[in-house]
Amino acid sequence: MTQALALTQSQTKSFMVRTYAWMAFALFISAAAAYLTAQNMFTLSPDGRMALSSFGQLLFGGRGLGFIVLCVLEIAIVVILSATIRKISVWAATAFFILYAVVNGLTLSSIFVVYKISSIFSAFLTTSLTFLAMCIYGSKTKKDLTKFGRYLVMALMGIIIASVIQFVLGLITGAPLAMMDLIISVATVIVFTGLTAWDSQKIVQTAAYAKDNDDYKKVAIIGALELYLDFINIFLALLRIFGKNRD
Repeated sequence: MTQALALTQSQTKSFMVRTYAWMAFALFISAAAAYLTAQNMFTLSPDGRMALSSFGQLLFGGRGLGFIVLCVLEIAIVVILSATIRKISVWAATAFFILYAVVNGLTLSSIFVVYKISSIFSAFLTTSLTFLAMCIYGSKTKKDLTKFGRYLVMALMGIIIASVIQFVLGLITGAPLAMMDLIISVATVIVFTGLTAWDSQKIVQTAAYAKDNDDYKKVAIIGALELYLDFINIFLALLRIFGKNRD
């Protein structure tokens, strides 16, 4: 087993800055991919109405098959990257990370069609402030958040199960199940806000086990992915709660 090293305050700060930089880079890529996709998703039909373009049909046509493929691809990338992070090169880890950001940007493109820009901006700003506060707390607190984190993971499993049930009930009843969606969204904000603090602490602790500079860089990448997922889930949940649809 690799022995943990006691990182100095300067080393810890440098590592977290690198991790946050990777995360911010991924958010930028996803935002750009989402916006560009949304801009090319629709076209005017011969009768003058808006219709899905060929690109839009590829992603969201065919009863959502393209969207399902993107979601499966996202899950596959996260699983592969998490399972092989210690074995693959820094370049491979970087490529997987960037690919995930692009694919997630494609799946997020629908928010520019569904919600007003003001709602997207408000949700992003609120998420950023909440995320920043929890990152600072998680990386600075002396309290061990491991036990707290385990409870949050169990709560996350509950949210996933509830989401699947909501999806199935929605298919059966044809109703939107707005109240259930609200409860799940509020729970998602609470759970991922807590996970942000735990992940921030866990990332610093994991960095102490890095064997060399390449290992150090890969820990920063996988840490950035975890924080990215926390951020996106808080953002989407807030958007579902407070977002105003386009007319």
